[in-house]
Amino acid sequence: MECLHGVYEMFPGMSPRELRRALKRLGIQVNELEDVREVHIVLSDKKIVIEKPQVLEMKSGGQSIFQIIGTPRVEEIEESIEISEEDIEFVMSQTGASKEEAREALIKAKGDLAEAILYLKEKSGR
Repeated sequence: MECLHGVYEMFPGMSPRELRRALKRLGIQVNELEDVREVHIVLSDKKIVIEKPQVLEMKSGGQSIFQIIGTPRVEEIEESIEISEEDIEFVMSQTGASKEEAREALIKAKGDLAEAILYLKEKSGR
């Protein structure tokens, strides 16, 4: 069953029948996706989760536009960074830092060797 409730809200003053005809003239098909449990939007530093959303798909010209209606929940993303022993030893050799300091600097720099070295050199005043 086609549900255009969310689309109607975008065009106030237009009856459902008028809207359906207008969209058809524009070559836009609107369908509600059934049984959607969750929608996840993943950004670089967080994830937006919408549980039990109403999702409408509008198709036109081989492309789709999705309208998602629901209450979002924001989750922070914990970035796991693998730091190799070689990188730790290299940072230690360039800065004179301890193994733990080198590891912490690499984690803070998200694995970027140059940034970790600069951070430690600035920290120690070298």
